Amino acid sequence: MVSPESLPNPAQRLAAQYYDVGVRHVRIDASGGRSIVEQLPGQLNGYRVASRWYEAGFRGCWVFALGTNDAANVSVGSPIGLAARIVEMMSAAHGEPVMWVNAQTDLSSGPWSEAHMQSWNNALVAACKAYPNMRIFNWAAIVQPGWHLKDGIHYTSAGYAIRAHAIAQALAKAFPANKHHSRCVVR
Repeated sequence: MVSPESLPNPAQRLAAQYYDVGVRHVRIDASGGRSIVEQLPGQLNGYRVASRWYEAGFRGCWVFALGTNDAANVSVGSPIGLAARIVEMMSAAHGEPVMWVNAQTDLSSGPWSEAHMQSWNNALVAACKAYPNMRIFNWAAIVQPGWHLKDGIHYTSAGYAIRAHAIAQALAKAFPANKHHSRCVVR
């Protein structure tokens, strides 16, 4: 959603889509394979990225598009469960508004299977009760199989363009400028 290789047209990228819904200051840190807990060589995990941003003075709305790799890592035996991962990221936000993008794949088996993504999404909904500052964008309810690459996890350029637009629109619904949105799940 942020890469010129995936989206050559800058107007389709996430930052431009955020700008279109009124977000004027955007910071994005996207990295392939990232999870909340586990860390790939040369990469920070999601918790460390968010913690460093907060320590550097970031205050505002957070959008977390984490969970796909976390669900897979838990499915293969990570001792840190789904709920603990959500608690960790929410602590990094320090009570600021948070919109999570839930997870979805087209896979019927393996660590990244849709069944594991549904477990992750259910954990997000359960956690929402404890965090009045949390909203969930129900991406899983709208994504179409044709938007995925053959791996069933990542997206085509068209899929990334739709995803970027949908995330920005959901953020505007989740935290409208002059209104209160109390529902946990945003569609």
